[in-house]
Amino acid sequence: MWIDTHCHLDAGEFDGNSLAIAAQAAQQGVALIVIPAVARANFATVAALAQQAANGVYALGIHPMYVAQAEVDDLQVLRTAVEAALSDPRFVAIGEIGLDFFVPELKQGELRDKQEFFYTEQLKLAREFQLPVLLHVRRSQDIILKHLRRIRVPGGIAHAFNGSFQQAQTFIELGFRLGFGGAMTFPRALQIRRLASELPLAAIVLETDAPDIAPAWLHPQPNVPAQIPRIGEVLAQLRNLSPAEVAEATSFNARQVLSRLPAWSHA
Repeated sequence: MWIDTHCHLDAGEFDGNSLAIAAQAAQQGVALIVIPAVARANFATVAALAQQAANGVYALGIHPMYVAQAEVDDLQVLRTAVEAALSDPRFVAIGEIGLDFFVPELKQGELRDKQEFFYTEQLKLAREFQLPVLLHVRRSQDIILKHLRRIRVPGGIAHAFNGSFQQAQTFIELGFRLGFGGAMTFPRALQIRRLASELPLAAIVLETDAPDIAPAWLHPQPNVPAQIPRIGEVLAQLRNLSPAEVAEATSFNARQVLSRLPAWSHA
């Protein structure tokens, strides 16, 4: 059994074929696909998609790259949606939230301040409801960690991790797992492959970020969750393990940190 801990299954690139893509992944042994929201506009969409896909679960949050268009009132809408979702067994986390300092206009001035405001307010929501978070950490690990030390949440996943070993250790100490996916499959991605090889296996979960971050053999085509087993095989090669060992370990890790993941995925 494999788990894709981060997949934007509702993305327009899938051209209305999201359920077929989820079913294809299930045929490849992907028992669960975590579908994060990115903005108020798709809260209902990801929830409905998770209900329709046999292997779908979802998270609710406001993505840092959507913060520029967000209104403060959206945080209250998020709170209401989270409160309603607590009784839904397919709701698993707050996400995707975080900070993006890769895009130049987002890393300075009012937009940077607005990002940090939305990030910290969503951390407080996760703390209040004792929910894990799915974190966007692009070029922002240190500031992400600064706020996590102050606003303690029940762990989560640092999605598409590409930081230092020291940053990785701090995330682990704070109860987080680190997401690895298609970027790890490129031979020239030396730092990511070194992290994937040398970090404790107990700290690693697998993800696609589909339709983004396609693996080397698929790039530049859109990524899909059915690629998780083959991505997992790359991790197995890097660590001199069998694919079955990696599937078992990374799925266990995902369940440890996303404790609301439904038990029926074992079937």
